[in-house]
Amino acid sequence: MKIIAYSFTEPLLETSPDQASWGWEIDRIYQDLGERSQLQQLLNDCDTEPANYLLLRRLEELGDTLEQVSDRLNQLEAMGVMVIATEQAYTSKASEFRLELLNLLQQIQRQQRSRSIRQGHARNRLDASPPPGKVPYGYRRGKGKYTIDRSTSPIVKDFFDNFLLYGSLRGSVRYIAKKYAKKISVTTGRRWLTNPVYRGDTAYQNGEIISDTHLSIISREEAAQVDRLLRRNSRLPSRTASAPHSLAGLVACSQCQAQMIVTRVTQRYQEKKYLYLRNTNCPQIPKCRAISYPEVLEKTIEIVCRDLPLAVAAMNFPQLDAIKNSLNEAVARQQEILHQLPTFIETGVLDTETAKLRSYKLRTEISQLQAKLAILPPVNLRSVAEAVSIPQFWLDLSEVERRFYLREFIRKIDIVRQGEKWDLQVIFIF
Repeated sequence: MKIIAYSFTEPLLETSPDQASWGWEIDRIYQDLGERSQLQQLLNDCDTEPANYLLLRRLEELGDTLEQVSDRLNQLEAMGVMVIATEQAYTSKASEFRLELLNLLQQIQRQQRSRSIRQGHARNRLDASPPPGKVPYGYRRGKGKYTIDRSTSPIVKDFFDNFLLYGSLRGSVRYIAKKYAKKISVTTGRRWLTNPVYRGDTAYQNGEIISDTHLSIISREEAAQVDRLLRRNSRLPSRTASAPHSLAGLVACSQCQAQMIVTRVTQRYQEKKYLYLRNTNCPQIPKCRAISYPEVLEKTIEIVCRDLPLAVAAMNFPQLDAIKNSLNEAVARQQEILHQLPTFIETGVLDTETAKLRSYKLRTEISQLQAKLAILPPVNLRSVAEAVSIPQFWLDLSEVERRFYLREFIRKIDIVRQGEKWDLQVIFIF
């Protein structure tokens, strides 16, 4: 008994199946990649020496059209070859399955139409063309790529600049609504901040990203800072990222670990306002007393000025530099290969289609390496730590600006109570 197997793989959409995945003892495996030359060889071999069984994953692998599938299926069965589709309910020469062939042919037609559409999208990816769908705000569709819309891109740029300055998503949404009458939801604003298009990259539905496909609205350094701010804000309680007070969302009680909120107290007929930190969900009896907000802020700045340079100095910068150098070298190697592809086409080493596929893979790998670089701490962290360790630096900042810098370095502030007295324990993010 002779058993053979055949598989067709579209390199733009999938990878070839593992030869051990058939689950049978196969005498010979015919595999096609992009073209069906091996299928013709299979038909020629079966014409000379027919096999008993032919294993397929799906019937549509026999051709690009329904007519081709039907013709080759009839040709094989006329040779006495029993065709078995392992991923479909079909076995030739079995009457109960022959009745299902009509339904399968309709299914094959739909799948081939879907495959044709996906192939078109895949070819667009090879050319780094924008995906179908609505163009992101701030861009318009040009000749095979996104081009900047000069009437709307300043709004997007101002939105990013405001977020980089204050680190508040809701605040940035309110800012462009007030300045430009451009009303967007917070969810849309978050999509803007994370959309690769504004960074000069193109993202596709399969999750892959190609870098430097068009002009960007923000730089790589700004994009990395946006990502750091988003990660920082994700650690904070909901809605505290845009709170007007710099300690909001950072302070907790060390005894019950409950979050402390900022409350404002006023007196009748007086304009002066008093700020306190208090725990509304304190389980203690009696409940912990409120603490003066200015006193906690002053103590926090004192601890940051004293301990932040020591914490930064303890970081292993040589190891961090080695990681960055390794990633940069990997990016440089991939870019060097990318630049050599036109030469390979001219010399005949690669054909145009293979070179496009290789270029696509190289560019997606470069994007992945750049994403790893973006999440590393900034190289100027030590110099920034030296600047913020000066008390006068904090006195010259507004409360919103202090919020930005405190959250850049502090993960949490614990209130440690000792009777009527209290102290602070500042936990840095590194």
